[in-house]
Amino acid sequence: MTPALDISHLRKVYRGGTVAVEDVSLTIQPGDFFGFLGPNGAGKSTTIHCITGISNPSSGTIKVFGVDAVANYREARKLVGLSPQEFNVDPFATARNIVDWMGGYFGMPKALRKARTEMLIERFDLVPHANKPFRELSGGLKRRVILARAMVHDPKLLILDEPTAGVDVELRMQLWGYLQELNRDGKTILLTSHYLEEIERLCRNIAIVAGGRIIRNGPKEEFFTEPGGLERAYLAATGKSADHVSAGAA
Repeated sequence: MTPALDISHLRKVYRGGTVAVEDVSLTIQPGDFFGFLGPNGAGKSTTIHCITGISNPSSGTIKVFGVDAVANYREARKLVGLSPQEFNVDPFATARNIVDWMGGYFGMPKALRKARTEMLIERFDLVPHANKPFRELSGGLKRRVILARAMVHDPKLLILDEPTAGVDVELRMQLWGYLQELNRDGKTILLTSHYLEEIERLCRNIAIVAGGRIIRNGPKEEFFTEPGGLERAYLAATGKSADHVSAGAA
């Protein structure tokens, strides 16, 4: 079976000599819900940027469902939906337009684009808010719009970078429900999060990255074979103290 994502010896060095990713190798199978954990500056976002073409790898290979993400960027990018942590949208655009415009970016025919947009607006309970400017939406609604935008071209791999950051507990649980539904429908999901509970609840396999390297990688169950579970495994892998975890920097 062709992996959904196959990263081999990825290295990324920025101008000035900063090494953001040193040697990351990672394989995610189709249909998986994969958790990508690590402290700030560990290399998570840089890895995502390399997968999606925002940054070019210094060395190594990335394949999305067998398609080289560098040599065949456009084909690979169509297979990926990205929900970034930051709200990189026109704050004056409506929720409907934000989703629709992304479909246009991927070259979707107008009729298909409109149908997908309306389906996603309904699926994510955005109908009453579809024509409101993005800046007028609550944090939870904004997250739903960004998720719908990532889904408009029906990608095979969905990458979620801190999808519940800044969202209250009730809305976070609603978003969890949406993500679990998408995964049950067969969508492959790569999730980064600072919330250990989120990773525990949603993911089946987990990788911990620190210092630009994968420190630990395996099925979720393997992280619970010792007292302290995922939290202790995270601390052992990253060398953080318990205070960092309780402060939300896990």
